[in-house]
Amino acid sequence: MNYTQTDTKVLLEKGISKDQVQHQLALFKQGLSYIDLRDPAIITHGIYTYTQKEEQEFVSYFEAQKENLSLLKFIPASGAATRMFKFLFEFLEDYDPTTETVNAYINRTQAQELRLFFVGLDSFPFYKKVRKRLKKKYGKKEQENVDLNRLRFVKIMLEEEGLNFGKKPKGLFPFHKYKYHNASAFEEHLFEAALYAKTGDTARLHFTISKEHQAKFKKQFSKSQQRIEERTKTRFDISYSFQSPATDTIAVTQENNPFRKENGCLLFRPGGHGSLIKNLNDQEADIIFIKNIDNVVVSSYEEQVACHKKVLAGKLLKLQQQAFKYVSLIDKQEIAEPKILEIVHFLQNEFSLKLARDFEKFSQKYQIEYLREQLDKPIRVCGMVKNEGEPGGGPFWVKQESGRISLQIVESVQIDSNSTHQQSIVAKATHFNPVDLVCGIKNYKGEKYDLSQFVDAKAAFISHKTVEGKPIKALEHPGLWNGAMAFWNTIFVEVPLITFNPVKTVNDLLKPAHQMSKKKE
Repeated sequence: MNYTQTDTKVLLEKGISKDQVQHQLALFKQGLSYIDLRDPAIITHGIYTYTQKEEQEFVSYFEAQKENLSLLKFIPASGAATRMFKFLFEFLEDYDPTTETVNAYINRTQAQELRLFFVGLDSFPFYKKVRKRLKKKYGKKEQENVDLNRLRFVKIMLEEEGLNFGKKPKGLFPFHKYKYHNASAFEEHLFEAALYAKTGDTARLHFTISKEHQAKFKKQFSKSQQRIEERTKTRFDISYSFQSPATDTIAVTQENNPFRKENGCLLFRPGGHGSLIKNLNDQEADIIFIKNIDNVVVSSYEEQVACHKKVLAGKLLKLQQQAFKYVSLIDKQEIAEPKILEIVHFLQNEFSLKLARDFEKFSQKYQIEYLREQLDKPIRVCGMVKNEGEPGGGPFWVKQESGRISLQIVESVQIDSNSTHQQSIVAKATHFNPVDLVCGIKNYKGEKYDLSQFVDAKAAFISHKTVEGKPIKALEHPGLWNGAMAFWNTIFVEVPLITFNPVKTVNDLLKPAHQMSKKKE
């Protein structure tokens, strides 16, 4: 392609080479293959469940080990709250109080989300703040007309001259209402981290955020730090990073030509959460807990959630200990035939490894080399919840390009929607990915793995968007818990639904996990 001076300057500022752009354009033209599903991962076939006694053993093991470990909670938190209010923005755009009532509008447009929003209005943590603004702006007129008042309420919530909630970082939006204060998702992550990601008196957290939001996150921590640290008896060590502009990808037209905006500039878009593998790779910790910013609960459920994090962490440590022992023996050349079989059973039973077809024909030397390669990888233990119709990824058995069949977390966009066979596999799925991971990123010598070496680059995917009223194609890097971790050793464990409480729309804040009962406030 021909580059203008402006193009070259933009590439230089972002840290993207022309070779990278050409590679991305080639991917658009070649097309990316859909993933090849073989089976859903289900209990007894890819997903583990444990008895209460076994879970307690994992918790106890983690508790016994954690003071000697460096722990970190890693939270992707770059999103704005805009999508939470999609149906409210539609209401602002479409509703005319001079022609119909709000109820008539709801009935005409089948806007059930809007109905639920107004029914639960005073249960939202931001209710009093918006009402206060209403009274200040309209005085006694605030009560004159119910329909007009509802419209004004939403306007004050979302419009720029109001509270502008839609532009607020999702992590800083008030999620929960307590007796004396409201709590954001950011604050709830601190409370939760104090329960399982603490060594000594310190809990470490790392948030990936948008650069323009950093000052706001720091300000909120400064305001709530003393209260939270006193209540949890914990000191918080918080760090931030940003999605590197070097991971942005070029957008193209429907004909796969570089898309130029009306001002003539090339359009680059963030490469999706898979870009954060670089941020994760930069972290220094023995054990890393990964959880999305919007998946939190009110304080009355936090102990329950924390317990299941410890279960996953205890399981990880036990797996890691055994894998480390085997690799150490191999490196000391202390492996005989019975131990080879023991390692094979360990990999098959714990990591659901499918051995190379001709493994038994390998010489003993190559068998040992092969097993060492399979053992010497980062490990992730992933919680999985029963599927209750939430949109998003799930656990599947996947055939990779090499012919290897492995457990992977797959997003719906990676699956061929026109394939009856692939969709029949999806229909049999029983579990869902809540993004609840515990990761071990070091080898038995305590050296960090280079996580970029375990990414399946071919697991990238193309999505369709609209920019300036025109359709475009966007390239997303292999998702952080999808293709970016494709070559890790993976285990899926069933966890209860209480561990999964995402806030995708503002109405999700009305669910029990986000509401304190009056008795417990």
